[in-house]
Amino acid sequence: MTADTRGTTELVGHDLRVRTGDGAELRVNVAGPPDAAVTVVFAHGWTLHGDVWRTQVGALVEAGVRAITYDHRGHGRSTAGRAAPWTIDLLGDDLADVLDTVAPSGPVVLCGHSMGGMTIMALAAARPELFGSRVAGVVLVGTSAGDLVPTGRGVPAAVRFRSAAQIRFFAFGRRYPRLVTRGRTLLPGPGRPSHLRIVRRGLFGPAVDPTVVRDCARMVFATPMATVCGFFPALVAHDKAGALTALARVPVHIVVGAHDRLTPLAHSRTLAAELPDATLRVEHDCGHMVFTERPDSVTEPLRDLCAGIAR
Repeated sequence: MTADTRGTTELVGHDLRVRTGDGAELRVNVAGPPDAAVTVVFAHGWTLHGDVWRTQVGALVEAGVRAITYDHRGHGRSTAGRAAPWTIDLLGDDLADVLDTVAPSGPVVLCGHSMGGMTIMALAAARPELFGSRVAGVVLVGTSAGDLVPTGRGVPAAVRFRSAAQIRFFAFGRRYPRLVTRGRTLLPGPGRPSHLRIVRRGLFGPAVDPTVVRDCARMVFATPMATVCGFFPALVAHDKAGALTALARVPVHIVVGAHDRLTPLAHSRTLAAELPDATLRVEHDCGHMVFTERPDSVTEPLRDLCAGIAR
């Protein structure tokens, strides 16, 4: 695998399946030497899948690091399982299953984007004993400890209105997924300029490569509406503020795009305040998909963490 695989659609490595307690089958990709000194496990964001990390995986494998990506339940090629409703804590349990099955020994670095970063926080809250023993470092990308959809007192009326509209829309989608799916087929597809403009404005900065936008648009559009709508309440309910003690035991890097509209810079600053020893890296002219716009913003801290652990 080369370090620049942005134009491909899949990772190079081998796939396997990890079965969870409620019957979900998670598609996992393993790349790199099996006897590597360090393993990096990547957790992707909402409406994406594990192949989104291919540039980081390529760079790490070339550096002799073992890299594991997986698709969250309901995303990519993973099944949904029987558990209901979906929660971020459930995703934390899934990540634990991946670790126990595919990386049961040796030091591990966890890297999570958006919902994937929240998944790492859930794992840290549920399995704090892993941090400082098995988990030796963490990279959090464009993520938040909570209050993503603010509705409480003191929130400006316009923000409350937008939050309420989002909650109603996704609640409707959860109740009538077939109707919402049918409606999406009437909208411009991921290759149409109007669709690409929406994706670019919502997820990227002003100077992004159009190829990166198209790749992301295809990934988002391919995610089932049952998954899109089913996970939104989990994002709303996510609250790990004040519950990040386990993360303080290991080196943490926080990466965010200055133009991030989904998990704005203030959320990363809040994380950095709760983890005062963490390193905060703000990438200007980048948005929520900062790790695809500027891959080195995440590859570099991962390399540094792995090199420090391997010494």
